[in-house]
Amino acid sequence: MKILVTGDAGFIASHIADKYRALGHTVVSVDNRHKKPVDINDADGLMKLFMKEKPDMVNHHAAIAEVLKSVRDPLPTFQTNVLGTINVLMAAGACGTVKKFIFASTSAVYGDPKKLPVTESAPINPLSPYGLAKSMAEDAIKFYAKLFGFKYLIFRYPNVYGPRQNPKGEAGVVAIFTDLMRNGKQPTIYGDGTKARDYAYIEDIIRANAIALKKGTNEIVNLGWGAPVADQTIFDEIAKNIAFKGVPTYAPYRKGEVYKTSLSSQKAFAVLGWKPKITFAEGVKRHVCETNKA
Repeated sequence: MKILVTGDAGFIASHIADKYRALGHTVVSVDNRHKKPVDINDADGLMKLFMKEKPDMVNHHAAIAEVLKSVRDPLPTFQTNVLGTINVLMAAGACGTVKKFIFASTSAVYGDPKKLPVTESAPINPLSPYGLAKSMAEDAIKFYAKLFGFKYLIFRYPNVYGPRQNPKGEAGVVAIFTDLMRNGKQPTIYGDGTKARDYAYIEDIIRANAIALKKGTNEIVNLGWGAPVADQTIFDEIAKNIAFKGVPTYAPYRKGEVYKTSLSSQKAFAVLGWKPKITFAEGVKRHVCETNKA
């Protein structure tokens, strides 16, 4: 099978592309960080690539995935995450060979849910342009999949962590904290340490994307543990694994960030037979070990 993967120079999609190759599939790369990039904002370039490669499936991960950046300057996020997604959809429809469109969405579409763990039927109530853009992209996928006659599967991810995550970016608290502690620096916790999210180790996310090649038709599916992990717990777990003796600094909450969320994976199990396997404690241990080797 030939699978076109967008964003495959990034953290999550690079692992997924590797998995697809290991399964014997041909991967066509689309990412603006390659030497000869085809950016999802380049509609003409995408169209030419799709018409040349004729992929069987699309796995779309390319996005600006920074909540605070979207609050400060929302237009680039809407351009890439909404219009860029439509560019990919239009090219997929035009080439005529795409049978399924797999998409990486986010728990941020729910905002601060009233009931946890949140299910896929919960109201869409994003707190940031990033969450809003992902929700708009989901709607575009449902529309164009129906228009062009291909299937879709939308994953709403929790906070994903593991090797290859950028420790210098805005997102990715596990990678950021690990890098700072290794260098003897104090991580900053925004709030009092009780802000909490659902965390999934990269291997569980890879497994879901592998299953998605054969299962899941026209569905939106949460991936998560269903249990929020507090910022203070993240600090303590990483500090234990690195033997960091310092303490964090605390700063005010940041606008646009969700205070507490977790995702029910009951539907993921029903539709895909998927449930998370790697606990947060085990995932942090693996992350620290793997990044030690890098």
